[in-house]
Amino acid sequence: MHPLVLSASSSSPITYFQAIVIGLLQGVTELFPISSLGHSVLLPQVFGWDTKQSDMGEGNPPYNEFLLNGESIAGGMEMNPMVPAEVPSHWLVYFMVEDVDKGFQKAIDGGGKELLAPMDFPGGRFAIIQDPQGAAFGILNMPAAS
Repeated sequence: MHPLVLSASSSSPITYFQAIVIGLLQGVTELFPISSLGHSVLLPQVFGWDTKQSDMGEGNPPYNEFLLNGESIAGGMEMNPMVPAEVPSHWLVYFMVEDVDKGFQKAIDGGGKELLAPMDFPGGRFAIIQDPQGAAFGILNMPAAS
């Protein structure tokens, strides 16, 4: 899995095209409720990506993978109803790790906050952490992708 990275830092400014795309995406996410899957229609049209939809089990929305040349590069799904209503639509970056449980504990010991404890999913294992400055990120292990 290759990550999709857009940077808005002053050391690596985004291009005008990227700024327009980000503005377009933000505008569209504001037009749809949090439960919308508008990203599964918009992103393939904007970037020319293919999509793959996976069933996540009864009562759960499907997971949409975005593929470039047949390889998964990003994904998305509706937010879980347990997420507070004030949390807006957002992107969450995942870092691949060898051992999710060890990586999670190291992050917590280093001052991170547990947002979602390590858990299994059909493709591997993941956890979500908040760093001491408040930024959220995930750690992930997908044995087939390692």
